[in-house]
Amino acid sequence: MKFSLKLLVAGAALACGLAAHAAPIVIKYSHVVADVTPKGKAALKFKELVEKNLQGKVEVQVFPNSQLFGDGKEMEALLLGDVQIIAPSLAKFGKYTPKLQIFDLPFLFDDIAAVDRFQASPEGQSLLTSMSKKGIMGFGYLHNGMKQLSANTKLLTPADAKGLKFRIQASDVLEAQFKAVGANPQKISFSEVYQALQTGVVDGTENPWSNTYSKKFHEVQKYIVESDHGVLDYMVIANAKWWAGLPPDVQKGLKAAMDESIAYGNKAAFQEALTFRDKVIADKKAEVLPLTKEQKLAWRTAMKPVWQKFEGEIGKNLIDAAQRANGK
Repeated sequence: MKFSLKLLVAGAALACGLAAHAAPIVIKYSHVVADVTPKGKAALKFKELVEKNLQGKVEVQVFPNSQLFGDGKEMEALLLGDVQIIAPSLAKFGKYTPKLQIFDLPFLFDDIAAVDRFQASPEGQSLLTSMSKKGIMGFGYLHNGMKQLSANTKLLTPADAKGLKFRIQASDVLEAQFKAVGANPQKISFSEVYQALQTGVVDGTENPWSNTYSKKFHEVQKYIVESDHGVLDYMVIANAKWWAGLPPDVQKGLKAAMDESIAYGNKAAFQEALTFRDKVIADKKAEVLPLTKEQKLAWRTAMKPVWQKFEGEIGKNLIDAAQRANGK
């Protein structure tokens, strides 16, 4: 009896010891860009904060540059549970909810501050949970920046775009955007854009300053118009089933770390946009053209019918909330 009691005590002590040294929860955070980008910096900041505040409980493994999964496969990998966190472009969510098409609507937001206000609003926050039934839970939004129009023609008025071919992402809204001004949208992979511009397969494109400079699009375009006509952002998302299975204290710690890391990444994105704009201007390979208020209004008026076209899919309440975010 004494021997059995000793065995029980020893077993209990061993179990406690094993519990105290239980393997940490491993989180794979996969993305498709470099560590030095705002998205890459945000991912590394998340790892730093989590491993500091949830020491021993959670280990974050960051995989940049499509090391695990490329742009076309990462969503499937998340839903299968092969990774836990990714940060795709907002244009990638069309098959999961049409509501996120709001971020592709042209000239809806005046600037990145308006985008911030909308994303922080109840309507913007509701989009983060709009795909939960599809297995996707959103943490928050990461900026890449406002988009600028570019071409080998001065695009000062909507009429200047008529007949030109523009490269777009695979988006029905972006297709309608260029058709609204008589242009011809062409869906081309991002990796092929430089060559398409260089060889004249397309006449122009739309991109934030970071993409324009880092991919050298300004070297094969004569003019870049400071249109700020749209936003190119990401949503940081997790596998909803995996998230629901985490202990509450771990969820709380991860959410706090994610909020801080997203704010960190967005600050870097804002600073980077200004830096890359200045670099494009300094290179003097493309002429950067500002738009007057009247010119910008003409573009907005020409493309505004796209809002009505997609209002039924997106929701009038969301479009109204976005307009309120402009502060006018």
